[in-house]
Amino acid sequence: MLTPMQEEIVQATAPVVAEHLDVITQRFYPLMFERYPQVKPLFNQAHQQNGGQPRALAGMILAYVQLRQSPQKARETLEIVVNKHVALDIQPDQYPIVGECLMAAIGEVLGDAVTPEVADAWSALYQELADLLISLEKQRYQAFEQEPGGWRGARRFRIAKTHQESRVIRSFILEPEDGGQVAAHLPGQYIGVKLTIGGQPVYRHYSLSDVPNGHSYRLSIKREAHGVASRYFHDQLNVGDTIELLPPAGELILAGNKEPLMLISGGVGQTPLLPIAKQALEQGRSVTYLHAALDAEHHAFADDLAELRNAYPAQLNTVTIYENEAGGNHQGRINRSLLSDYLPAQARCYFVGPHGFMVLINQELERLGVPASKRHFEHFGPAEALNAA
Repeated sequence: MLTPMQEEIVQATAPVVAEHLDVITQRFYPLMFERYPQVKPLFNQAHQQNGGQPRALAGMILAYVQLRQSPQKARETLEIVVNKHVALDIQPDQYPIVGECLMAAIGEVLGDAVTPEVADAWSALYQELADLLISLEKQRYQAFEQEPGGWRGARRFRIAKTHQESRVIRSFILEPEDGGQVAAHLPGQYIGVKLTIGGQPVYRHYSLSDVPNGHSYRLSIKREAHGVASRYFHDQLNVGDTIELLPPAGELILAGNKEPLMLISGGVGQTPLLPIAKQALEQGRSVTYLHAALDAEHHAFADDLAELRNAYPAQLNTVTIYENEAGGNHQGRINRSLLSDYLPAQARCYFVGPHGFMVLINQELERLGVPASKRHFEHFGPAEALNAA
């Protein structure tokens, strides 16, 4: 807990820190990787290069400073961080590393403005945040370990089967090497993956692309031209090979009660939405499923959706948009007019895809009157505001 003097210092210096926070976080990561190279594999370096990870860290710190006097709101805001950390198996002894390097970055950027008193106040604030995250993550680790089929840390899974879903997306069916039960996840969640590539550990998150079944998980992974992990999955791993999985996590889950759903995906963005569609249909809810792909070759899960249409003809409406060719229901890109044509009254909307795609969908849904409380989305990477300039 901060002392009254530390509270005053944080409040007085918060505007200065906020003004320079982007520069601070951009300096923080290289500094941490230099001092503690063992933590570098926990971070996708592509997100370092495009600035996504530093922006996400800056946003999290600012949000906590603004919300820390409302503990419940602070916990809700930090849920996305907790989910990412749980799927990476982040441990308490890693938090001092972050604290040391963050304070060093603040000192480098702000210079003489960081007096010993200012440093102590912001160190105390970081420790308060770290203690909260450690506590929330401990609860999640313990709860998952106690579930039927749950585990702690990493668990080895064997690739039982693969299936090419599209030109660039392949599904991997994973079964536990120990032959035991597999803990259930919530449709829409992702799971942490730990690989060893070139003798080095590599961590990633991938959406679980099917509903839970108690004996396996399905990952459906797009091969990215420069993706270290995705190319390893596509080019190196085969049936019988093993990888390590960490606990499933994620907050993109089915909400509401009886409202109709509109699920909007671009490319591999289908992976969390397809299990949500299955869950909603099983509950008797109507689903409008809009999917945008480059062309028929890049259209994944067509067979899955055909089976769902046959099973739920009165509940499911699928709409396919091909950007580069005819053959779907529409050609071009999803726009406000198309969304308006298919948007059910009072619908709860979920959308996942590239960042620019989600920015557009979010804006158009807002203009069509869908409230923020009914617009749900997830980033395949560090979280970023969709309405940021």
